[in-house]
Amino acid sequence: MNLHNIPGSIVPRRDLLKSIGGGLGLLGAAQAMAADSSLAAGGGADGATHFAPRVKRVIHLFMNGGPFQGDLFDPKPALEKYAGQRPEGANLRTERPTGGLLPSTAKFTPAGENGVPVSDLLPNLAKHVDDICVLRSLHADNPNHGPALLQMNNGTILPTRPSMGSWFLYGLGSENQNLPGYIVLCPGRPVRFSVLWSSAFLPAAYQGTYVNHSDLDPSKLIPYLRNEARDPETQRRQLDLMQQINALHRDARGGDPALDARMASMETAFRMQTEAHEAFDLNRESAETREAYGEGHYANGCLLARRLVERGVRFVQVYYGNGQPWDTHSKHNESVKKLCDSIDQPTAALLTDLKQRGLLEDTLVVWGGEFGRTPTTENGDGRDHNHHGFTMWMAGGGVRGGMTFGETDEFGFRAVENKVHVHDLHATILHLLGLDHEKLTFHYGGRDYRLTDVHGRVVTEILS
Repeated sequence: MNLHNIPGSIVPRRDLLKSIGGGLGLLGAAQAMAADSSLAAGGGADGATHFAPRVKRVIHLFMNGGPFQGDLFDPKPALEKYAGQRPEGANLRTERPTGGLLPSTAKFTPAGENGVPVSDLLPNLAKHVDDICVLRSLHADNPNHGPALLQMNNGTILPTRPSMGSWFLYGLGSENQNLPGYIVLCPGRPVRFSVLWSSAFLPAAYQGTYVNHSDLDPSKLIPYLRNEARDPETQRRQLDLMQQINALHRDARGGDPALDARMASMETAFRMQTEAHEAFDLNRESAETREAYGEGHYANGCLLARRLVERGVRFVQVYYGNGQPWDTHSKHNESVKKLCDSIDQPTAALLTDLKQRGLLEDTLVVWGGEFGRTPTTENGDGRDHNHHGFTMWMAGGGVRGGMTFGETDEFGFRAVENKVHVHDLHATILHLLGLDHEKLTFHYGGRDYRLTDVHGRVVTEILS
């Protein structure tokens, strides 16, 4: 069927779309799904990199709520020495009233060839420290969850900028045209929700695809994907007709990037009907592998992340849980023990699995929250937000393992040595992907935008 032979006056475009659109309604949910690589234009004409990449894909293990750095990778003996006190001259001023210093109950032992201190709360992860670079001197601009989440994910506290995953796809395109290039796994809704994976003013095809993996039934993980009323051949004919109509509409107006993105998304959604169900089906994994990762939403998210990057998904975020699970304003010591118990085995299993499959060489794993927590007490047994100094870690291609970088003060409150801002973190991740953070730009509203705005430096000291 050639639409060029049909006079436009016979069937108005809008009426024709209404008459045939029913069978494609469920595919419309894929509007924001993965990008076609032909849309990528950030690094080069076809998504080429600025220089040779060290990694091809990123897994971001996101501890939403903010872990306390002094419990895990940044031991502070001074907290025990000055327990309950606020030593004179110590800069412990926070945005809200807090009490005296609160020691961590964790015990630290040297791990790996270089003796990197790791808490006894993470015994399995300690075995992988030779592959991990611990960044002890992160700092951000805001102590509140919403703005801090935005800055960690979007590079700014403003809710109108593209997320880092969207920038990755804009610069590189997708490796698998049958799956989204950017997938967000969360068993619920984090604070601020979808704005954290928005493409904002970038084409809609670069937006993240949110998957609530609370229920592992593949048909429920991505609902409304399959059209039970039409067989694949009929759907293919309908989609081809729709695409021809859209192409005519676009060409008559001299181009339409938003429509291009929608057309690419519809193609991806059609192909996803078969591949997505296979990719999200954990029953295809061996009992041994399932046992290695353990149980729970986070464990399932880690295993899904490995399956997705293995299939060419460019960026996978695994949110620890619904809301802000690491936001321990009370009962901190009790809560952090349970939280660490639930992440230790799955995180270690993910690193083992990636390494055994040869994927860790070109996959970057990033772990951390939107900020850290205070070394002082709140409510007697809790800890408040702390954006002045916190810990994250990276592992994988291009990163020096078995090392720490940067330091906080003696109490673990402020970054004081080799400070790493969130902008620096983003610049470094982009660098490992082969993208120059100063050149990856998009012109919008009269100016060029980038993930790092006008800031950021690549932390070359941690690169191998």
